[in-house]
Amino acid sequence: MMPYFSETFGNPLSMHRFGAEALEAVEIARGKIAKTINAKPEEIVFTSGGTEADNLAVKGVAYAKVQQGKNIITSPIEHEAVGNSCRYLAEHGFDISYLPVDVDGRVSAADARAKITPKTVLVTIMHANNEIGTVQPIEDIFRIAGEKGVITHTDAVQTYGALPIDVKAMKADLLSMSSHKIYGPKGIGALYVREGVDVVPMMHGKGQEKGKRAGTLNVPAIVGFSIAAELAVKEMKKESKRQTKMRDRFINHITDAMKGIKLNGHPTKRLPNNINLSFDGITGDEIIKDLGRHGVAASTSSNSNVLRIIGVSGEKATGSVRITLGRETTESDARHVMAMLQKLVENARKRY
Repeated sequence: MMPYFSETFGNPLSMHRFGAEALEAVEIARGKIAKTINAKPEEIVFTSGGTEADNLAVKGVAYAKVQQGKNIITSPIEHEAVGNSCRYLAEHGFDISYLPVDVDGRVSAADARAKITPKTVLVTIMHANNEIGTVQPIEDIFRIAGEKGVITHTDAVQTYGALPIDVKAMKADLLSMSSHKIYGPKGIGALYVREGVDVVPMMHGKGQEKGKRAGTLNVPAIVGFSIAAELAVKEMKKESKRQTKMRDRFINHITDAMKGIKLNGHPTKRLPNNINLSFDGITGDEIIKDLGRHGVAASTSSNSNVLRIIGVSGEKATGSVRITLGRETTESDARHVMAMLQKLVENARKRY
């Protein structure tokens, strides 16, 4: 026996105990994560993150239900993990139907009802958009889909840990989550799969996760994910209220202080931490660079397909910026960025 192995794990029997303890840790973590969304532990499938969870949900259901039909209903502003999965399926004989979105990026239950056909096997609509923050009427859409016997999936990567999620009340058959969005380890996520829903695995191997996702489980990351999930849910009500208040104060201050500004996304039905604004007379890239020089991280949606679809174009599109609040963001931070942003935009406009 090699010295390192002997010193670290002892004899083979202790190594067996180590494996048993790891499996027990995984099942404890599975139970904790299931509890946060009102699911059963056996309905949680661990993945490498939200992208893999979305791929497994969309493609997995599509191929499991291929004999029943090939129609999938989604929206044109889904995250690329869902959007590109649907485009892949379209290239392989599936029929993808897109629900229209309004100027705030919301889809409607009435449009979903009209699109569902006997050949529809899946409705996949994200819980909230990652760019403009708009929260979708998931419960209404999924209730209609359920009445017609159609499987439902939502990408909840943006909302998990930020908004209350109850998969039973939501009528979701599948739901995607990611650890790093709630300050947990990167490289780990999960897919809720309601008991009785079949998905064809996208990865093949020894059949871990009850045959739904092969591959050695990342035990430390899974445990870290479960701890982050518990903390996020524990602090959710207080943190959501705090961030919403900060978000609204930021938006109101900026839009009142300057002209030529547009809020992108729904004014109230939006993520607590999401601020997406368009500024006339300056590009989003300029704003990002100026903010970055002052140590503020933000992103631009100047080339965003989402903005184009909701009707934001021209100068409004090129001048768009997304600012995201976080657990560590203070009122003082927000006021500082407000003042800085106002000054940067005003100075830039004077140059033109």
